[in-house]
Amino acid sequence: MSLRDDISKEIVISMKAGDKAKLSALRMLLSAVKYKEVDLKRVLADEEVHQVAGTLVRQRLDSIEQFRKGGREDLAKKEEDEITVLMAYMPPQLGEVELRALIKKAAIDIGASGMKDMGKLMKEIIQQVKGKADGKLVNDIVKEVLAN
Repeated sequence: MSLRDDISKEIVISMKAGDKAKLSALRMLLSAVKYKEVDLKRVLADEEVHQVAGTLVRQRLDSIEQFRKGGREDLAKKEEDEITVLMAYMPPQLGEVELRALIKKAAIDIGASGMKDMGKLMKEIIQQVKGKADGKLVNDIVKEVLAN
């Protein structure tokens, strides 16, 4: 069974349970998946559904930041609830310690010696952690590793 089918089944379960917040987030995810399928003119693989969910999570994180700046804690809370639902449809995220070890190993493997090698290291590490780590966190750790 595909991840897309799982989302559809969860929508039905949420409707029956009366969980409006989860239902809204799942409908938004399914809608984004369908839009992507129409653009590509094919059914998405599970990995691509993970990418769509990741994009929606990043959008929600940006929205939370903006809502907090504007003093709208109620809207920020709603976005956080949506993120909680969306995270179930993403691959398990790497912890900071695991990510740091992976970046250090990649830096040694490609011979990165300073900030001039940042692009090369980022290219290498992003391929390895695609969808499993926040890009901003990866960038920050890469800068820190290359600075030392």
